[in-house]
Amino acid sequence: MSFSELNPGLGQIAHLVSSLPFLLEEASSGVVCHSNPKMAAGRTLKTLSNLIARSGNVVKTASITTSNPLFSRNIKALPYFQTIAAYRAAVLHEIAKPLIIEDVTTTTKLKDLEIRIEVYTCGVNASDILICNGQYGIEQKMPFVPGFEVCGEVKEIGAKVKNFNVGDKVIGLKKDGYSGFAEECVVLEQDLWGVPQGMTFEIGASLLDTYGTALLGLHRRAEVEADDTVLVTAAAGGLGLAAVDLAANVYKAKVIGVCGTEDKASLVRDKGAFASLKYQAKNLRNKVMEVTGGKGVSIIFDAVGGDVFNESLKCIAHEGKVIVAGFASRQIPNVPTSLLLPQSFSLIGVSLSHYRDANNEVYRQVGNDVIELYEEGLISPHVSAIFPLEEVNAAMDFLLQRKSTGKVILKIR
Repeated sequence: MSFSELNPGLGQIAHLVSSLPFLLEEASSGVVCHSNPKMAAGRTLKTLSNLIARSGNVVKTASITTSNPLFSRNIKALPYFQTIAAYRAAVLHEIAKPLIIEDVTTTTKLKDLEIRIEVYTCGVNASDILICNGQYGIEQKMPFVPGFEVCGEVKEIGAKVKNFNVGDKVIGLKKDGYSGFAEECVVLEQDLWGVPQGMTFEIGASLLDTYGTALLGLHRRAEVEADDTVLVTAAAGGLGLAAVDLAANVYKAKVIGVCGTEDKASLVRDKGAFASLKYQAKNLRNKVMEVTGGKGVSIIFDAVGGDVFNESLKCIAHEGKVIVAGFASRQIPNVPTSLLLPQSFSLIGVSLSHYRDANNEVYRQVGNDVIELYEEGLISPHVSAIFPLEEVNAAMDFLLQRKSTGKVILKIR
């Protein structure tokens, strides 16, 4: 196949192809007509790959023909032709600056256990915002594509993938590199779960991270039962509302939700909470004791930290369990061990990402359990807003300004 046959109007591609042999010869012979012939050749290759990707064609090495023998001799210098695909992504180039929607070209060959998926939706989470603002505690290399909670369809599978096929509908967590705010994403097999075709893409991107974390904390770590009283802080947020849903509707516990406004308190009650309180530090303990008849709560589920966490500790009952699931306030409290003695309560940390590495079997099972609970109609994720990819910055600001309840979803396709 010649380039003129690929598509009408690709004369620019043909011109670039014809210039490549000269550039490659210059780079290898030392004849200097460019200040940096290797760089010039690289730029030409990159431009050529972008043009081909935008034209909708995938060109393999074997399909490139030229009469110049130098071209075939240096064919290994053309990795851009191995697998060329262009897709849109929201890209961060500088910390604390807006994301930019760009056409991204990839030539990544899948590793044995990797799966390339076409992303339809991606959850917008607090960690995305923190990373983009340089507040996550890690130095992020640029350019960077945020997003880790994806839902889509399998496009391509690695050589040793056993449990998925092209076309399968999947949800996944990609916390080892993010890149979910894009039309395409590569995820390890162990971080993907198959879901029924009837599940919407919006629900798929709102299910796994929040409900998985809440299930780990409440079921495996705190061993919640029907006679427990559970206090959930930030109860109208994504993780908090998942904890309310599970505790109230799956385990039939008595749930007290704490949130910031009366509108959010109403939503928490609708989700199944026995009581929902507007947060006021000086009154929190008194209100909880009033609701519980002076007994306090047997379980606290907190993902906020800071003052909210400190005040909620005053509500814990004898031999109660306090689940620490995150620090949305970015204020990590210092808990003197002397506080544990008077009420003999337990502090329990929970991290879904930690289980991925420390106990992968549990990590996988939690994902399966969450999907099954949804299929059985026992849980119902709440999505408060859906933004198109082009409005990714507005979506992140919506979450940052605490306007959201439940999940915020980015619709990518």
